[in-house]
Amino acid sequence: MKTKFLLLWFEAPLQSWGADSKFGRRDTLSFPTKSGVTGILLCALGASGEQRDLLKMLSDLKQTAVSYARQKKTGDTFSKIDREPLLRDFHMVGSGYDDKNKWSTMHIPKKSDGSKAVGGGTKLTYRYYLQDAKFAVAVEVPEDLSKSFADALKNPVYDVYLGRKNCVPTDFIFRGIFDDEITALEHADVISKEKNNLIEDFRVIDGENEDGESIVLNDIPVQFGVIKRYRDRLVTVVFHE
Repeated sequence: MKTKFLLLWFEAPLQSWGADSKFGRRDTLSFPTKSGVTGILLCALGASGEQRDLLKMLSDLKQTAVSYARQKKTGDTFSKIDREPLLRDFHMVGSGYDDKNKWSTMHIPKKSDGSKAVGGGTKLTYRYYLQDAKFAVAVEVPEDLSKSFADALKNPVYDVYLGRKNCVPTDFIFRGIFDDEITALEHADVISKEKNNLIEDFRVIDGENEDGESIVLNDIPVQFGVIKRYRDRLVTVVFHE
């Protein structure tokens, strides 16, 4: 199968890329996940539902994410500015509604049989976000679908967001179609230098590599829709010296 590489740019005040989140605690990784990036592509395309065939086609193709950090100038030298800390957002779901009003009760969490949950239905959640993060993502796609994805990212069918619906991108996501990953990432460096001289912080590559820390993520989507299924992906985080 012939392939191309799409270059995506993710920039927003808030981003959140969960890979192991539960209802009460919605964590975020420090970089975009395979499932999150794939979800953006399918949202732009308007491909709803399970999409098992399309996901299978995309599942084993490469994805490299590069994180960029800001620099500050001291004299004639530049130094990297530390990342902003994670933002923790505290939520109370279902609190303060009148359970005697039929419309209000629709907002109160219930058990699967429709009865009131233990404790009155109010649920506490903690949601974590990256602040002021910037990423370039080179994602491999089938050549015959590359233009469809590119057109969709420029004029998406469904809203696209960087992990959660309140993570609205503040710059254009689509940055070009390239024949290979190296050329795509070279163009990402050009973009980074146009943005107040950003510097590479780290990158996340597929597979195991002795130059970084290897981890296993459950973030390759097998099935979307109501019931979502994923399988594992081995990646290596390589920090830029």
